[in-house]
Amino acid sequence: MQSFIAKNGNETPEPVKAQVKGSLPSWLQGTLLRNGPGLFSVGDSEYNHWFDGSSLIHSFTFSNGEVTYRSKFLKSDTYKRNVKANRIVVSEFGTMVYPDPCKNIFARTATHLSNIVPNFTDNNLINIIRYGDDYYASSEVNYINQIDPDTLETVGRVNYRNHIALNLATAHPHYDDEGNTYNMGTTIIGLGRPKYIIFKVPANGTGKEHKKPALKKVQQICSIPFRSTLFPGYFHSFGMTENYIVFVEQPFKLDIVKLATAYFRGVNWGSCLKFDEKDTTLFHIIDRKTGKKISAHYYGDALVVFHHINAYEENGHVVFDMITYKDSNLYNMFYLHNMKQDTSSFIQKNQEFSPPVCQRFVLPLDVHKESPKGTNLVTLTDTSAEAVMQEDGSVYCKPDNVFVGMELPGINYKFNARKYRYFYGSKLDWSPHPNKIAKVDIVTRTHVEWHQENCYPSEPVFVASPGAVEEDDGVILSSVVSSDPDITPFMLVLNAKTFEEIARASIPTTVHMDLHGLFIPAAV
Repeated sequence: MQSFIAKNGNETPEPVKAQVKGSLPSWLQGTLLRNGPGLFSVGDSEYNHWFDGSSLIHSFTFSNGEVTYRSKFLKSDTYKRNVKANRIVVSEFGTMVYPDPCKNIFARTATHLSNIVPNFTDNNLINIIRYGDDYYASSEVNYINQIDPDTLETVGRVNYRNHIALNLATAHPHYDDEGNTYNMGTTIIGLGRPKYIIFKVPANGTGKEHKKPALKKVQQICSIPFRSTLFPGYFHSFGMTENYIVFVEQPFKLDIVKLATAYFRGVNWGSCLKFDEKDTTLFHIIDRKTGKKISAHYYGDALVVFHHINAYEENGHVVFDMITYKDSNLYNMFYLHNMKQDTSSFIQKNQEFSPPVCQRFVLPLDVHKESPKGTNLVTLTDTSAEAVMQEDGSVYCKPDNVFVGMELPGINYKFNARKYRYFYGSKLDWSPHPNKIAKVDIVTRTHVEWHQENCYPSEPVFVASPGAVEEDDGVILSSVVSSDPDITPFMLVLNAKTFEEIARASIPTTVHMDLHGLFIPAAV
């Protein structure tokens, strides 16, 4: 495995001009913001896991046929404390840190009580999200950090708990046509009854007077109790249709007792997640306007999901697509000791790795006690997904396997919550770091891909052509890094229809592998 991906990255705080080869569309105007881990050691101390690295934010600005690049570390409280101490002093998901290196039992007991409710790190390394007119670096905890999308300066930390009772929240919200933001979170400890929460932040939430955060206008849509009080399901994303929120309560669970005692027992928070392969997966459908949950009990076999692709309604059914796994081993692959192996040892050790599968689930909305038992209630003709009425009135859902080997899925977001045909993503072959990106046609179940030797493209981002009618009329943007020192990092621009390269912008400085991001069109 190429260990260059786990090396410390550098900031490029002032914009540098890229060298463009090919021709950028004149209409491509705006900034692609990207987020991901970029610092894996401070002083002599090192993180254990790739997802622990300090957030490094990148921007690629497209303007009049030119591309400029800049990057800055997120100046979170965590980052500032670590840099000041010249060692890692704030615990991350895969790295538990103690003030006293000897970790003596009495010292741990003294600080244990203050660590029962984990005060999570604000190292927001997963994505860039928007609330109102404000942009935030986000991870999955109660803190987010507002950033200036032009300069990448860190504006300041915001605690969700000052606005809504949450311990955790996703870094993958949804946006509707009016610009409202929908997100989900979890209340675990110290904030009333444990529950999942769905909330909405209005588009006009940003006060025009002295910059009140949009989050001040947050509205709770509904709450859903855990099926098991001490074991909430972990979730990284969710689905949204025109009228519903789709929440998958998977048997990949957080053990709250373990979480509360992790510090005392000397284990990291990551070890508090467990996959229960004998349990079922529950599918919750919630009316996003009324907050009422559809009363039917939908369930399926055990699975692990991180990324939803899209969801929509068709002829009385909710259809949703997501990338699923048969186990939770993916997280373990990203421990740095695994990632630093050479490719052949990595492949050898991960032979049992469950590949990502794009699965389509179809849930009929009109379910009655009178519905015939043992029959498939799905009446759509373009899918083999089933929803079978059981004797006890519950509905067993069996997926349609669409495609194997894709992660970090993205779509033309204008087709979010609508029936769609294409998704784009990273093609995985054994390595957790993809070296291909691909476009999948869900109708024909075929794909086309882009690949260059020793190159690692990031999650592909679709940007639609102005006035586009066809779903794939636009470009794909992907930041590409290479293990070959002779290949400088570059921004790849593909024609989304043909998946052929139309331009690349070579960046005359170092760029680090990233995770997720957001394209902000230039103001017209």
